[in-house]
Amino acid sequence: MKLAVIQNLPRLGLTTTTASLGSPFLSPRLSLSTRRLRNTSLTTGAAFPRRKKDGHERASLISAGTVIMAPAIEFDQFILATFFASLFALVLVFVLRRSSRDRKDDANSNRSKMNRGLVAVSSQKDPVSTEEDDSGIDVIIVGAGVAGAALAHTLGKARRRVHVIERDLSEQDRIVGELLQPGGYLKLIELGLEDCVKEIDAQRVLGYALFKDGKHTKLSYPLEEFDSDVSGRSFHNGRFVQRMRDKAATLSNVRLEQGTVTSLLEENGTVKGVQYKTKEGNELRLYAPLTVVCDGCFSNLRRSLCKPKVDVPSTFVGLVLENCELPFANHGHVVLADPSPILLYPISSSEVRCLVDVPGQKLPPIANGEMAKYLKTQVAPQIPPEVREAFIAAVEKGNIRTMPNRSMPADPVPTPGALLLGDSFNMRHPLTGGGMTVALADIVVLRDLLRPIHSLKDKEALSKYIESFYTLRKPVASTINTLAGALYKVFLASSDEARTEMREACFDYLSLGGVCSSGPVALLSGLNPRPLSLVLHFFAVAIYAVGRLMLPFPSIKSFWLGARVISSASGIIFPIIKAEGVRQMFFPRSIAALYRTPPLQ
Repeated sequence: MKLAVIQNLPRLGLTTTTASLGSPFLSPRLSLSTRRLRNTSLTTGAAFPRRKKDGHERASLISAGTVIMAPAIEFDQFILATFFASLFALVLVFVLRRSSRDRKDDANSNRSKMNRGLVAVSSQKDPVSTEEDDSGIDVIIVGAGVAGAALAHTLGKARRRVHVIERDLSEQDRIVGELLQPGGYLKLIELGLEDCVKEIDAQRVLGYALFKDGKHTKLSYPLEEFDSDVSGRSFHNGRFVQRMRDKAATLSNVRLEQGTVTSLLEENGTVKGVQYKTKEGNELRLYAPLTVVCDGCFSNLRRSLCKPKVDVPSTFVGLVLENCELPFANHGHVVLADPSPILLYPISSSEVRCLVDVPGQKLPPIANGEMAKYLKTQVAPQIPPEVREAFIAAVEKGNIRTMPNRSMPADPVPTPGALLLGDSFNMRHPLTGGGMTVALADIVVLRDLLRPIHSLKDKEALSKYIESFYTLRKPVASTINTLAGALYKVFLASSDEARTEMREACFDYLSLGGVCSSGPVALLSGLNPRPLSLVLHFFAVAIYAVGRLMLPFPSIKSFWLGARVISSASGIIFPIIKAEGVRQMFFPRSIAALYRTPPLQ
């Protein structure tokens, strides 16, 4: 067998020196390569270099053709460079990925702030036109509804420079916010706005009338200790709001502007102002030490200032009944209908508002006539006979409006430089008509808190009193909120026997008169905002229901049903109290913020 000879291969230049071959990094590799190549020569007949003692490389050829192979030595010369290059590339990739991740996190943070209605104030020049911090404005008010307009006038009278931004300054047309309780009217007097219910054909409201299964009872407000002018008021919401806007605009230090606020401007956790679009479409930024957000139940800014938990238990279907007389003049009427209550109250000398509560969020469509059919066949037979014909005529006229009923407990996130007010902050079921009373009471609290602060640029004092606001508002707000939620659930028709007993007992308890009617009505009207009194009356109704079940003789069934009534009552009111805050409602003196209030003057 002939030996194979490798020849005519590319010649690899081998120019090594003794120094290089003697390197401690290369010597082990050289010996290993040499041994491998020598073993190969035994089978191929190829010639390979051999190391002499003098350190010089010489090759002796075994067969024709010579190949000098030292690729291992050439590769080993760059192993350190390859290692350091790889390490540098790894570090570079890590730095680039870290930078990219940081930019992504910043973008996500900014996007999160944008979703919550916040925009960071940049120190660089911004293409958006800006009104600087020294513009002289003390307070920016977002929204000019009941809360915004009343607050603007109140702070304007206190010589604060106020800038109000409202999406639409024309007269609004709403089907809620039309009944002001006596407690709210007293707050209106305290704010100097009582004349805003004049010249709008507002109607005096002296109490309520309840209707159930052909029976009725009249509940009057306990107004004996007040002036003759004090009572509830019902009116067109748009007319009332427009009167307050006009009155606020008469003050030289109050400016009302039509525009849409798109976001709050935030810097280092402090709200500095707002970014808004004017009526002409220009983007502007406005700065002030305090920004009050009261842009209503559809607020798009509340997410940055509170933890909104909005519930929509039902929807109001609204109609206007014309040229009819209610069974009881100057009274609101509540019909305990199936499946839920119906409200009727005058809004002018010739118009009666009718609100039909439809549980859930799914309504019969209006466009195809299903809603009209539902109102005629299911609702009309339960309407008091005196106004039934006017109700059917209003349905046939076709001007049917709807409004979701929202409830949202107040759960603020105290933020320096900003405050929530009105329905953007706290909502309850409108069955009791307490929304405007809560808003006006909040404005009185805020006015008194801000009074001792000479300059709103005193951030420490401003933040301290704003935090106190959330505690001081609780007695009025929590009482009205809890009563609205509990009363709505009690008035709902139910197939549960315990809930039915509770509903029957509530109607009969209120019909007893005396403290059994005046106490709950005082709570409802805002004249007696005491949470403990509310809880006592609520469980008095439950005990009254249990007592009736024990007559004429108690039985195991009646005991069991009585226990379920108590359990049902607890299941209604305790979750509402928990959402409002047990400590804030019943133990406000245990909260440090309560003692940060300014001294009485």
